Amino acid sequence: MLGGGEVIAGLQLSWDELLDHRNEPFDIDVTTSLFCDALALRPQSLPDHPLSLYNLTEALIWRYSKKGTVADIREAAQLYHELLPLCPEGTYLRSIAAGKNGVDYVIGRCNKLPIDASDEGIHLRRVILELCPLGHQLRPDTLDTLSRALRSRFTQCGHIDDLDEGIQFKREAVSLYPEGHAVRDNYLNNLAGLLMYRFNHQGKPDDLNEAISLLEELLRMRLVGHKSRDNSLVSLGNALRTRFHEHGDINDITRAIGLCREALMLRPPGHPRHASALDYLASALCSRYNKSHVSDDRNEAIDLYRESLRSRQPDNPDRHVTLANLSSELCSRFKQTRENEDFEEALTLCQESFAVLSPLHPAIFFSYKRLQGAYLSRYQILHDPADLSLAIENFRLASRHPTEGFPRRIIEAIDWARQAEICEHESALEAYQMCFELFDSHVMTRSSIISRREAAAAFRGAQSLPVDGASCAMRRNNLRQAVELVEQGRGQQWSLASRLRTPVEDLESANPTLARSYLELRKRVSNAAQISATITDRAAADRQATEYRRLTRQWEAAVAEIRDLPAFSRFLLPPLYEDLQTAARQGPVIILIASRYSCSAIIVPTSGDPHHVPLPSVTLADLTNLKDRFARAIRDSSRMNPRESRTDLIVLSRIIWDQIMLPIVNVLEHVLKLKRRSRIWLCPTAAFTSIPLHAAHPFQTKADRSGKEPCLEDLYICSYTPTLSALIRSRQLMKKRAPPSFVAIGQGQPGAGKGKALLAVDGELELVHKLVPATVNRTTISGDEATRAGALSALQENTWVHLACHGKQDSKQPYDSHFVMRDEHLTLLDIMERHVPQAEFAFLSACHTAVGDEETPDEVIHLAAGLQFSGFKSVIGTLWEVDDSVAKHVVEAFYGYMFGDLKDGGVMDCTKAAWALNCATHSVKTKVPLEQRMVFVHIGV
Repeated sequence: MLGGGEVIAGLQLSWDELLDHRNEPFDIDVTTSLFCDALALRPQSLPDHPLSLYNLTEALIWRYSKKGTVADIREAAQLYHELLPLCPEGTYLRSIAAGKNGVDYVIGRCNKLPIDASDEGIHLRRVILELCPLGHQLRPDTLDTLSRALRSRFTQCGHIDDLDEGIQFKREAVSLYPEGHAVRDNYLNNLAGLLMYRFNHQGKPDDLNEAISLLEELLRMRLVGHKSRDNSLVSLGNALRTRFHEHGDINDITRAIGLCREALMLRPPGHPRHASALDYLASALCSRYNKSHVSDDRNEAIDLYRESLRSRQPDNPDRHVTLANLSSELCSRFKQTRENEDFEEALTLCQESFAVLSPLHPAIFFSYKRLQGAYLSRYQILHDPADLSLAIENFRLASRHPTEGFPRRIIEAIDWARQAEICEHESALEAYQMCFELFDSHVMTRSSIISRREAAAAFRGAQSLPVDGASCAMRRNNLRQAVELVEQGRGQQWSLASRLRTPVEDLESANPTLARSYLELRKRVSNAAQISATITDRAAADRQATEYRRLTRQWEAAVAEIRDLPAFSRFLLPPLYEDLQTAARQGPVIILIASRYSCSAIIVPTSGDPHHVPLPSVTLADLTNLKDRFARAIRDSSRMNPRESRTDLIVLSRIIWDQIMLPIVNVLEHVLKLKRRSRIWLCPTAAFTSIPLHAAHPFQTKADRSGKEPCLEDLYICSYTPTLSALIRSRQLMKKRAPPSFVAIGQGQPGAGKGKALLAVDGELELVHKLVPATVNRTTISGDEATRAGALSALQENTWVHLACHGKQDSKQPYDSHFVMRDEHLTLLDIMERHVPQAEFAFLSACHTAVGDEETPDEVIHLAAGLQFSGFKSVIGTLWEVDDSVAKHVVEAFYGYMFGDLKDGGVMDCTKAAWALNCATHSVKTKVPLEQRMVFVHIGV
């Protein structure tokens, strides 16, 4: 072994050889080894360390140029990454290391290496990017290469962060080339491709629209005669076809077919991409066939797929795509023609596509999908149970395939549930559960409340899954699971948001350290979600989404650790029936299920099993009709004299009583033996949410002429709850009570264009101020002080709130539902982002504060529910427009009952609100017309 002096002497000879005899034979391996030894003898603390780094890089570069050893150029890159920070600008070593024969040569060579998607390979790409600061001529190529490596790793491992980061790098690369630059088109094309890839994986509409915009720009740059025009034609055609699937605009698919035909002309037989052009055109024709059912489109598509298959060699990496697509179209034709040859060929093609793919390849999903389609097609004709079993198994495998994105898996699971229902297969319940699990995972990847709702509303037919799943469980006599399913599916938006607000007192007692860690992570995730909601720049939004998911993974790890503790195994998991039954601790909860398969009610009692109440004379269509008739009757009543009889409303109230509530009341009275004037909670779903169930009334005289038959509100004190979990959570928060403080907020003179003046508001505020006991800390905010900021501050600082103003439910974007203030709207999103656990009661004397969302009706996303979510345990809201001139009678009577016993030493108790409202609406019958008594509802404890 050489000593230090011998190594240095040997190095001098080696360096002389390297400089003076580059074109002559000498042992470069020995030389490189000596430089490596010298570096080891010159640690970072010595002044010659940078020179030794440089010498070794030069030796590695020289050996790479002679032998092409990839490891040498990779090591040189790592050494330059260490060297450059040690060489100040202006020094000689910096000038030679940073030149075109130094680091730039290494960067250029590394960018030409084959894509390596391993962690080590991507680490190298990151190192190379750091060698290319902003302004470096090789930075765009380096960004592009790193982006391609990240995409490659995503296809192998499925981590969405890789795809997001790849898009960020592509965006930067595009930004470095202004419009008109010679190579800008390549980067535009790459960015559009990645956006399409992410859209297919996550289903974000903005990605699809941006990709189409980029591809339109690209096609304008690549005019007729451009060497890459064919690529642009098929890329834009494919994107338009995808948008056609989303929105059904026939113009999109017509144009896509035209673009693909032009591309095929540019890729004649013998062209290396002739087969792919055939595939793209065939796919576009299939899409149009599925819309218009012109058999010529499908037959031409099959011929094109066959030609594509003939032109692809058996080892072609894209052959499996053509196999799967041709199989699908043959199955489609088999359904019509019943030609067994089509089915047998389709099955053979599917099995061949499996043979060429690894088990975790993303395309395996499509093979499962094609197989289930094939077996299902034959089952629908021959009714062989074996075919149905095979179809269901492939539904199951496709829905669970880990490397396919959530959107396609969700669509597959929804289809599984529907087909299992049609075929009466036992897997239907499993399919519904799979839908909810996938929805939960998919929606949780979205970092803002609004984007979560958009993700949930994007799937056609998904809105009815909770009630359909519950109906399925009831038809199988599993009432407990029916309760669990309807709760898991219909309260998803609230449950996802409330995960970040779940009380942790028990955890703090069991493991204070873990509780602190969890609470800190919960706060950071919540803050990241709020930041995401304010970002409009696409690149910044992508970065924030990546950060949100990073924090979410940490949070999920903390949750997993908590679940390992004794007694915490179901922490934040969907609640079981035993957990949900605590919602009925103070009175039964009645869940009304409105499904296409059946309409019925489930009564969750204080103890024991739930009770099923069939509603045989009610269908989903009946409920839709009843809802529409109520809307018309309310509209007509608003134009009537207060003393005129509300005949239509009376008829409709009788229908509610006879067909819906009477069967339920019979069980409450005769089975549960529930005493009169007990409390009950109504939990309506789907079409039931738009019907005033509490107003059910027989409007008839008793058979013995001794008086009138009692209505529902004569028998019981009715409240509503959006979900059972919401009621449970409100009761949990009741444990922490603060000294009462009351604020009345009114805005009768909104700004221009925000609605008519509400002349009775100031009088209502004065009335409320008089009715609230003088011993309570009470304030009033109105006029110029009733601003968005002022109202938000008041909501956070007071435990009791009365709000009198215009209210507006936005049926398309419910988080934009709002109260009208002097300056800006106080939105539902504003309210949800505040956490006021000490809040107790809110009276919303405003219009439309308890009306749900059209697109996700089972989410019950409205202003009253939002206040309950933010911390108010007891809320009075409204179902339609309030007449402020008569609302004051209800308000006066309500607070009279609410605070009537305080003079005798009572305390302010928000749990009396349902009783007080019940008494108030009874007491004002002669002053207030029927529709203005029915409009008020109580939600919560």
